[in-house]
Amino acid sequence: MVGIPAKRLWVGFAFLMLAPLARAQKPSAIPLVPAAEWHLESSRTATVESVRQFGGDPTVEREYGVDALEIRSYSLYDATVEAVVEASPDRTTAYGLLTYYGTGAVAFTPGLARAALGPDTTLMAHGRYFFRIPRGSGTASRISDNDIDALLFMLVRSYPMAIQTLSLPTDSLPRQGLITGTEKYLVGPEAARHVLPNFRTDLIGFSQGAEVQMGAYSTEGGRATVLAITYPTPQIARGRYGEMESILKLNQDHGPGSVFGRRLGSFIIVVVDANSAATAKSLTEAFTISGGVVQNERYPGDQPITVQMMQLIVGNLLFVFFLGGIAIGGGLLVFVSKRVARKWFAESDWVEGEDGSLVVLRLN
Repeated sequence: MVGIPAKRLWVGFAFLMLAPLARAQKPSAIPLVPAAEWHLESSRTATVESVRQFGGDPTVEREYGVDALEIRSYSLYDATVEAVVEASPDRTTAYGLLTYYGTGAVAFTPGLARAALGPDTTLMAHGRYFFRIPRGSGTASRISDNDIDALLFMLVRSYPMAIQTLSLPTDSLPRQGLITGTEKYLVGPEAARHVLPNFRTDLIGFSQGAEVQMGAYSTEGGRATVLAITYPTPQIARGRYGEMESILKLNQDHGPGSVFGRRLGSFIIVVVDANSAATAKSLTEAFTISGGVVQNERYPGDQPITVQMMQLIVGNLLFVFFLGGIAIGGGLLVFVSKRVARKWFAESDWVEGEDGSLVVLRLN
């Protein structure tokens, strides 16, 4: 009988133990950027009034800080599309435009976190830029979703953004029960009137710096809309809340159309279309407020990360040269001071040093 070496037995035992783990592992796929041969044909600037022909509202655009458009024409084989580029003050306003124009008919693209791909219009917010690609008519209607994704990635490369550490406005909304895609970020009365046609938007106080983060929540009795209104100071919030209490009859359950609210410091939480006071209370109590001190960060701009790194390196080199200049200047100052001392104080230790002197210690 031939014996099997113990070393081979251990190798076989290891393979038997690893086989179930290998079968349990699922294959992973790395998503690749879709390849499409898009070509930029032309680019022109236009006034904000031109957004009407692309389904936009100039008044709303101005509320979000847009004052001009860039219309870029791209071609792919025999199809042509126009990409409308809108530069807003910062990335929160660009995100606000995406939430305003993004409706329930628009599905958010998984590959691009802030892009919405729809059958008629594709929307994307990237940094402080908001992009709009109409595709409902002409040759643009024949372009596939994958080709549109490729165009979006091309636009992202054309308009790089700086690294951002701040969260988006609607990130503060409680996630439990929130219906995906219903988040809105409003900064002006015109957009608020379109989104909240049955609410007294004049009571919000946009002229006093109010901002609204809102979303629809699924409840036991149906659906309710929650508004988180932010004010610059608690004093403004207190005054606005008192006005809402007297006009809207807050927290008085009188059937359909009742409005419920709660003030938290400089925030006012308003619940609309709730089926009961208990439902509204559970939604308002989901919000909490906490204080803290943070450093006021300088806006990094929209330069690419490589440019920012080069600026940091150049800044460090200039600082090193500055320190070197201080060292050289100090050495020259010591040299000049010794020359002056040798002329006027020839017998001092500063000129001769202590090499030729005798130290006498009088120890008694």
